[in-house]
Amino acid sequence: MSGELKETPLREVHLELGARMVGFAGWDMPIRYGSNLEEHQVVRQAAGAFDISHMGQFVVEGAGAARWLNGLLTNNVDRLGEGEAHYTFLLNERGGVIDDLILYRLEEESFLLVVNAAKIGEDFSCLKAANKERQVELQDRSEEMAGMAIQGPLVPDVYSRMMGGRTLPPRNGVDDFEMEGQRILVCRTGYTGEDGFELFCDSGAGSHWFRSALEDGARACGLAARDTLRLEMCYPLNGSDLSPERTPLEAGLGFFVDLEKGDFIGREALMVQKAEGLTERLAAVKCLEEGRPIRAGCTVMDGDGNELGRLTSGTLSPSLGTGIGLAYLPREAAQEATPLKIEVRGRMIPAEVVKKPFYKKP
Repeated sequence: MSGELKETPLREVHLELGARMVGFAGWDMPIRYGSNLEEHQVVRQAAGAFDISHMGQFVVEGAGAARWLNGLLTNNVDRLGEGEAHYTFLLNERGGVIDDLILYRLEEESFLLVVNAAKIGEDFSCLKAANKERQVELQDRSEEMAGMAIQGPLVPDVYSRMMGGRTLPPRNGVDDFEMEGQRILVCRTGYTGEDGFELFCDSGAGSHWFRSALEDGARACGLAARDTLRLEMCYPLNGSDLSPERTPLEAGLGFFVDLEKGDFIGREALMVQKAEGLTERLAAVKCLEEGRPIRAGCTVMDGDGNELGRLTSGTLSPSLGTGIGLAYLPREAAQEATPLKIEVRGRMIPAEVVKKPFYKKP
């Protein structure tokens, strides 16, 4: 093990493939296997395979599990049918984001929550605190499961070959079945903007299914490509674009918050914020010069050089060939086509606010 870093069940495969490993959220993870650009493009054009075993998996079961989750999370669990998944938030009392997660309804009162790696401990502590009276059965399965995301336009063909002709579930659908003696959970979800699925299985079977994806047409991809892919789609990264000081409304993600469903943690604060109006919004910022990378932390200024905010995420977009980023800006400056300047190593780079997402499929 590298220092105190945890290892995923797929680490042996990564090393065999010559991956460059780095620490991420306490885990030893592949940042790339070869070229970041090639891995990015293979997902946009074909099929890429990512290790997501570092993410947390919690199981919530028992009579009243749906009602219990509805009192904790922002999206409406009652609208989620069996075999369906949706995006949602766990908030603090101020309406700030503790974590963004995916909730899967496996059965009427059986759910899987997939949470961010850096938030596993905090999230589970929040759930345990809300379950003092043991209203539900709550399990942290994070150490027992492996996960992988297979993403790209050719994924349906890859999946069919992997699963002996089986077809993918519909978008945001969940398929829970046995294959080769192993229980497999397949969800047609992802973090890239492309078609694809996320597969969860027992940790001991993880390497087998990851190798199977590669043998059946996918290419291994690392965290660097995952980050540029998600940023092109304006998908937020928890800890950067989302934080306990920022609400889903400020992040432009109010669609995943149901203020009418009844009480949940943070609802009152969001109701007040909605009534008073937002002062800042998470805006998409694009450089006007080609080939100019921008990074998180860069200062964003108006045309007169007045500081408006700082980038929470930034990169050189492989698809667009220029710098893109996200930043919380005053509401009046967060409007589309607003001219901006971004300070990069003492130089002012012309930029503007653009409509989300940055990347739109041809």
